[in-house]
Amino acid sequence: MLRKFKIAIDGKEYLVEMEEIGGVPQPAAPVSPAPQVTAPVQTAPAAQEEAPQAPAATPASADAMTAPMPGTILKILVNVGDEVKENQPVMILEAMKMENEVVAPKAGKVTGVHVTQGQMVNPGEALITIG
Repeated sequence: MLRKFKIAIDGKEYLVEMEEIGGVPQPAAPVSPAPQVTAPVQTAPAAQEEAPQAPAATPASADAMTAPMPGTILKILVNVGDEVKENQPVMILEAMKMENEVVAPKAGKVTGVHVTQGQMVNPGEALITIG
């Protein structure tokens, strides 16, 4: 049985149809033509934010290259001490089922790798430092 709901997100109203699976069916309430104002819904923080992160290989400095998007580190292509060129791929980040190359922003020597293979990262987290 499809049920219709009107929800408001950031002041914008949406009409949503949902199929009820299981449970006791409730009688449908009449839909009033007047707009209804609803309070914003507060959600709990995601479980992954509460889970402890794997320890990084080395501590990050303020000039470390950061993750551009949330994802999982699939492969690290360089090691500490390696010389890299500008725009050289340094690691592969999987985000939204796509593999994205993370490239060096400048030429230099890798002075720190702050993630491990398989680690999940959030935007802004330190990945690698090139000195």
